[in-house]
Amino acid sequence: MEIEGLISLTLIELGAIVLVLSVVARLASKLGVSAIPLYLTAGLAVGNNSLVPLELCEDFVRLGAEIGVILLLFTMGLEYSSERLRNSLGDALPASLADLILNFPPGLLAGLILGWSPLASVLLGGITYISSSGIIAKLLTDAGWMDHGETPTVLSILVLEDIAMALFLPLVTIFLVDQGLLSSLLSIAVAVVAGGGMLFVAMRYGKRLSELIAHSSDEIMLLTTLGLALLVAGISERLQLSAAVGAFLVGITLSGRVAERTHELMHPLTDWFAAIFFLFFGLGIELNTLPPVILPALALVLVTALTKIATAWWSTRHMNLASSNRLCAGITLIARGEFSLVMAGMGLAAGLQPELGPLTAAYVLFSVLLGTVLTRAVEPLLDSQNENTVLTTQAKTQAASH
Repeated sequence: MEIEGLISLTLIELGAIVLVLSVVARLASKLGVSAIPLYLTAGLAVGNNSLVPLELCEDFVRLGAEIGVILLLFTMGLEYSSERLRNSLGDALPASLADLILNFPPGLLAGLILGWSPLASVLLGGITYISSSGIIAKLLTDAGWMDHGETPTVLSILVLEDIAMALFLPLVTIFLVDQGLLSSLLSIAVAVVAGGGMLFVAMRYGKRLSELIAHSSDEIMLLTTLGLALLVAGISERLQLSAAVGAFLVGITLSGRVAERTHELMHPLTDWFAAIFFLFFGLGIELNTLPPVILPALALVLVTALTKIATAWWSTRHMNLASSNRLCAGITLIARGEFSLVMAGMGLAAGLQPELGPLTAAYVLFSVLLGTVLTRAVEPLLDSQNENTVLTTQAKTQAASH
């Protein structure tokens, strides 16, 4: 009876969490913003030493969060075909290098100034470097900017950032584990070979593997791709390559109609488990740890917003775009999200730096809000610029006809 009572209370607690997440998602939809910062806020509200402590279903939420990271990066990988990946690696490499040079150092220097360890500072550099592909894709779609001239550059930068993280995370994972020099070198070699091998297979044999996986049944497709993603994620974790990176590379491997169908089938699962991940991240942060990091997070957001704008401005210098379009490209890159939280979660799990979690949570919250607000603010400027361009083109056409 005692076990049955515990199960019933756990189900009640879990059901209440899911309903809270649904309310948060509705609110985000009504406001026209990403739900990620609101999920984080909900996690802060129900975490330990917070407004409504969560006790009974924490283990389930923890497992759900792990699955959430895997599915989130798997579906992100589905967005990148091998052809798109190959083109991005060549065409957008200079823009990607500028992105790294301008946006990694602010986090690294901020960590060192705060007195953090070199490894924690490197993690913070990665957090400030990488933008949120998911949030930015939503911003571009909602604003109707997908067909703008600057958007391909933005998307190429995002692709190469995700690939950079696929190489960066395994190396960080190795250094987070306390092991000897020889073991570390061996682990690095295994991670590089395994990661490079998976990336090579994805780019070279992605189409053939997709043809083998393809099936007319949605049920079989879902079970096959989900099982493959979880299996490779587990093997990658064993090889210290990071489960999330393994799932991301599996997503890249799938292409064509298989990738599209898998994305459609996985979408509800991904949304559910990703919400659990963002909630769980907030659960691990106590409210009383936030006030000391508010000012550093705000300063870091302002600095890295400017560096992202500078990145896009330089990257689009040769594209004969209006200043408003180049500005919009930078603004869309401001938001940070899933990868930043993944890296912070790794650092917290390793006991690296207690302030890393609260600072990252505040940084992600502020960057998403700033990116959303600025996107809304520049829309009239962009519309006016496009209208003037159309009028100028019409005037030139009429003059030429006379």
